[in-house]
Amino acid sequence: MPTPARDLQQLARDHLWMHFTRMGGYAAADVPIIVRGDGCYLEDANGKRYLDALAGLFSVNIGYGYGEEIGRAALEQMRELPFYTNWSYAHPKAIELAAEVASLAPGDLNRVFFVSGGSEAVESAWKLARQYYAARGEKRPPSSRRYKAIARHIAYHGTTMGALSINGIPALRTPFEPLVPEVRHVRNTNRYHRPAGESEAEFTQLLLDDLEQAIVSMGPETVCLVHMEPVQNAGGCLTPPAGYWQGVRAVCDRYDILLSADEVITGFGRLGAWFGSERYDIRPDIITSAKGLSSSYGPIGAVIATDRVMEPFLDSTSMYAHGVTFGGHPVMCAIALKNIEIMKRERIVEHVRDTQDVFRAKLETLLDLDIVGDVRGTGFFYALELVKDKEKRETFDDDECESLLRGFLSNALFDAGLICRQDDRGDPVVQISPPLVAGEREMDEIVGILGEVLAEASRLMR
Repeated sequence: MPTPARDLQQLARDHLWMHFTRMGGYAAADVPIIVRGDGCYLEDANGKRYLDALAGLFSVNIGYGYGEEIGRAALEQMRELPFYTNWSYAHPKAIELAAEVASLAPGDLNRVFFVSGGSEAVESAWKLARQYYAARGEKRPPSSRRYKAIARHIAYHGTTMGALSINGIPALRTPFEPLVPEVRHVRNTNRYHRPAGESEAEFTQLLLDDLEQAIVSMGPETVCLVHMEPVQNAGGCLTPPAGYWQGVRAVCDRYDILLSADEVITGFGRLGAWFGSERYDIRPDIITSAKGLSSSYGPIGAVIATDRVMEPFLDSTSMYAHGVTFGGHPVMCAIALKNIEIMKRERIVEHVRDTQDVFRAKLETLLDLDIVGDVRGTGFFYALELVKDKEKRETFDDDECESLLRGFLSNALFDAGLICRQDDRGDPVVQISPPLVAGEREMDEIVGILGEVLAEASRLMR
């Protein structure tokens, strides 16, 4: 028999420690307990229905309606081989999934190293970059080896100590310092608060100059990795200006530094292409992925590397000295393979590409509200920046953000039956990233609820 909702509440308060959650907030309030999902919708233990405009956590790309089909694939694999490790062994599902991912990745990104999630993928990419130069024959004392990395301000890249060090969000980094040395953070691609007379080409050049100056000041011979998202999530769906990625690639080539694209969110259809690297012609040496690889029906991630990065490790005495027990777990690989099969069969990536402009146009109607200053993003990945004064592009201060985002919007949107994300790790934004199966009905519902709640927020903040 299912546990009654009242008992679940007490058990949750007594035992469950939720991630990135102010647990004290539930001392006298109910924990939201989600019990089922279908398509783009969720239902809680009290029977209330919600439209999930965040796709779990930018991750349930095929929506919630394929559990039975994916469950059959998992069961078949459980019957055949419930587990074996990828440490010096292989099994069919890991081989098949590696080949499938390589076929979808752009260019010669042909080598796939499996992990259990996004943070692990980022951690693994940095370790791979650190070891790559030694593996190809560079012999240096530890103090002068290539070990440093560069990322962007406000960018989120995970929570393990290496991934956290690459993170550009001070509030997440500070409690755990000192972190893994050494990472520098450069400008991100947010144009909303740039000078009005600045051209896109000038902005691009500013960003590239900032990146190159950071490399030079760190010592180019000590930098192994530049790690960035095709479209930056934290800060609110920051898209690149024209020529940016081609310039980043050229800078990395100039100093012989590996370029890593963090596609934990943007991979597997979110931007209307299998990978954001394809959409923006990034040509990375490494891609980190997770979330959409299985649509979060199972925990799995992957580092995808070019043949050039793999080449030094093909020597008979060479080895990438890294691994995790569950990397390439056969059941998780079976789930990911079925997820990709469903995405191809249902033409989900094509659906995003065909309807992204419709979605954006609907969201842009919210610019009629005084509190909405900017709509940015692409594919099924958008953010609304909230402003105190639209004409001056003036943002809210910290106390106002606390009152607006956590004091009002979080509860108001949830009460209205919409799950999205309110974030002020940069300027205050509302993030919208629904399952990739969302159609115009869901888009209209998202915009309708946002319009009503943000109109009320605007009145309250005045």
